[in-house]
Amino acid sequence: MTSKHAQRLNRLFDKLERRIPRTAGGWLARLRRPEARWIRIPLGILLVLGGIFSFLPVLGIWMLPLGLLLLALDLIFLQSPVNLAIVRGSRKWTTWQRKRRDRKNTPKA
Repeated sequence: MTSKHAQRLNRLFDKLERRIPRTAGGWLARLRRPEARWIRIPLGILLVLGGIFSFLPVLGIWMLPLGLLLLALDLIFLQSPVNLAIVRGSRKWTTWQRKRRDRKNTPKA
């Protein structure tokens, strides 16, 4: 039986798959399959390490959250914090976009 955190994580991944380009969504769907665990875990670890060493020219901080997302599919103790980070980040992003839009649409005196 899946926990509520795993169910929420799956819903968030579904939403992400719909938002990103079709090719990237296809890759993500393949990585989410249960038999892809042996690819997903090492890839997640490499992405986290790449995010930690983001000061190097080729690597970037974007690798860290992506690696944690992939690892959260298999590591139960990461599911709750990753869910919480995604939900809070989404709320802050939406709030920031609304404020920006409202500032842009406000007539200047």
